[in-house]
Amino acid sequence: MSRLQIIETGDGSHTLLNADLDETYHSRHGALRESKHVFIQHGLHYWLSTHTSSSSVRILEVGLGTGLNAWLTLLEADKLAQVQFEYTALEPHPVESAMIQQLNYVQQSTLAEKKHFEAIHQADWNQPQTLLGNFILNKQTIKLEELDDRQAFDVIYYDAFAPNKQPELWEKPIIEKVTNLLAPTGVWVTYSAKGQLKRDLKSLGLQVETLPGPPGKAEMVRAIKL
Repeated sequence: MSRLQIIETGDGSHTLLNADLDETYHSRHGALRESKHVFIQHGLHYWLSTHTSSSSVRILEVGLGTGLNAWLTLLEADKLAQVQFEYTALEPHPVESAMIQQLNYVQQSTLAEKKHFEAIHQADWNQPQTLLGNFILNKQTIKLEELDDRQAFDVIYYDAFAPNKQPELWEKPIIEKVTNLLAPTGVWVTYSAKGQLKRDLKSLGLQVETLPGPPGKAEMVRAIKL
């Protein structure tokens, strides 16, 4: 298991520092702000706004980590009873429960929101769990390379460690594998805006948008499967 430390980010929310990689799970400038900006606003909200007639959304997260993205998505689901959420999260190296319990994401939250955060981390691994009437979570302890490629997703949160820390997850064959999992008009979002990444996405036939990034980062990328 990698050596993990809890650190406070620029907006007061916690993230984890992987001391072996010298890499954080979220932006040092603000973990909560980054997740909301990149994955919720420009990923989930964008897809929902362009698919207003859809009654369900299938989401894949590459890198469950602290569960922050999953929790924020579950909070959105709690507001949208008419939409069925199916959330698959990959995490080959789950964070220990004792460390999860020290994170401060829920300090200013309602009791219901705290229960949602706990439910994500108490859910069994490798089998679907119903957390709300309209939210099914499937946490899998597998690597992206092992994911069944017969599945299809509407939104993909690509939240792997940075390209200079985990380069194998940003090479074109892996990017091709994960974008092949997108349903038509599906949305793929990440915090990274590397030039090679954008070139690879375009060469794979996706429509690539460079968007303003969260605080501390100039740009991010959203790609759409045409």
